[in-house]
Amino acid sequence: MRRSLVTAAALIALAGSLGAGPGGADRPPLPDRLADTGGGSQLITAEAPDTGSTTGTVTWWERRGGRWAQAGSAPARFGANGLAEGATREQGTSTTPTGLYDLPYAFGIEDAPAGTTYPYRKVKDDSWWCQDNDSRAYNRWVEPRPAHCRAAEAEHLVSYGTQYARALVIGFNYDRPVRGRGAGIFLHVNGRGATAGCVSVPADAMAEILAWADPAREPHIAVGTSSGPTAITRY
Repeated sequence: MRRSLVTAAALIALAGSLGAGPGGADRPPLPDRLADTGGGSQLITAEAPDTGSTTGTVTWWERRGGRWAQAGSAPARFGANGLAEGATREQGTSTTPTGLYDLPYAFGIEDAPAGTTYPYRKVKDDSWWCQDNDSRAYNRWVEPRPAHCRAAEAEHLVSYGTQYARALVIGFNYDRPVRGRGAGIFLHVNGRGATAGCVSVPADAMAEILAWADPAREPHIAVGTSSGPTAITRY
């Protein structure tokens, strides 16, 4: 009798462990574990293993039937020096800022992918992104570049034919820019390696994200690590 009871208990325990799945497959989807998702019904998550990582995963989610469901996923690249807390990040550190941000608009050297409804700005020969801390146009698209934004402190967007073929502006330090915090943080197409602080994905994934993103659904992006002080679930 005792042996049969032990055997039954062991089978129940085994069934429970199989049901949980490796790594806790029964856990709620990542958006449900975030402190905030921005209030919309679309969300992009960019998650790295830790702050020293230069690679991770970008996943895009949407609300379906009152629940978050994955719409797509792709390998991601982060800053050459990893990730840093967005609230205290310093410009020029080649770190990707963690946090939850809106996505003001998209842009690109190439035309918007078919089906794109997001506001999309086409890059021209005189399109620049100002990163000059002394300029009135700090962390803004300028066209043409004004004299108060030095060329050495700005990105000539058309010069980045691969990365800025298509991109989304990440609203880091955007609404009320803090000088020295950082400028020109985007979700864009992969270059040759790690970024200077942006998040990047393969070209086909970037096209898919732009065709998927719906401004009426108020998409945001959450950037963070799997655990620790910069855990993506904090944002």
